Amino acid sequence: MLTIEKYGAIDIGSNAIRLLISSIHEEEGQTTRFKKTSLIRLPIRLGTDVFKTNRVSEENITRMIDTMQAYRLLMKTHKVVRYKACATSAMREAENGKEVVALIKEKTGIHINIIDGKDEAAIIAMTDLHELINTDATYLYVDVGGGSTEFTLYHNGKTITSKSFKLGTVRLLEGLVQESIWNDVERWITQHTKNYTRVSLIGSGGNINNIFKNSGKSPGKPISFLYLSSYYKLLNSLTYEDRIWQLNLNQDRADVIVPATRIYLSAMKWSKAKNIFVPKIGLSDGIIKSLYNSKLKEQNSRKT
Repeated sequence: MLTIEKYGAIDIGSNAIRLLISSIHEEEGQTTRFKKTSLIRLPIRLGTDVFKTNRVSEENITRMIDTMQAYRLLMKTHKVVRYKACATSAMREAENGKEVVALIKEKTGIHINIIDGKDEAAIIAMTDLHELINTDATYLYVDVGGGSTEFTLYHNGKTITSKSFKLGTVRLLEGLVQESIWNDVERWITQHTKNYTRVSLIGSGGNINNIFKNSGKSPGKPISFLYLSSYYKLLNSLTYEDRIWQLNLNQDRADVIVPATRIYLSAMKWSKAKNIFVPKIGLSDGIIKSLYNSKLKEQNSRKT
């Protein structure tokens, strides 16, 4: 018998706040299907405040409350039965982060979990990466956000290591990333990939998805280092306004896409990767999977 439930995932990032609603299709004896029903993204840019002042501004607190109220109503309309809200880099660094979480809970009923970089990488790893990863190959998974970038190394279908660095697009735009951070990332990548003869990148995040869409590549096909390098040169040759007009980019994408591309290119260079695969996955997809896994654990515990 087919059963269908809807889950909600709220990803509160340093650049944008997303709501993903997915339908979970379960049929006895069959592999469970996860189908994206709706994705809403609002560019609140919490990092612009927090990375400079260590606090979420009053204006952005109001915008967050409005956003959570809207998301709560959307989930109610969609008849979402389970949801989870996770906040990343900006909220975990904000001095008033816990106060904001408490206020949003009071005003909207939405409970927000502030997760650290390790948890973020672990949740992302719950996505359908196994469907993309060949068991006899090596991949460096790179998830670029506004406040941080998560790196995970996979070899022979298994996770070897992962690490989160305070290297994000909003931080870079605001000039808040010291050269030492770049050096730390370079050391980490070269150290952990040097023993593998061939490494490919897997990139996630709105910026690399946008680049992939513009490349005209078929789903599942990678972008080459050469293409990404040429695109980076194009981005740098255009003004902010030109990127919006000529490349048809959203206002909140036209600036962050430049530092994001730099991060992906640097990761490819240091890992000697020639290609980058771009699946449409991220933290919100991982949250949906974690909710489903929690449900299975609850069912198993009731049986025992």
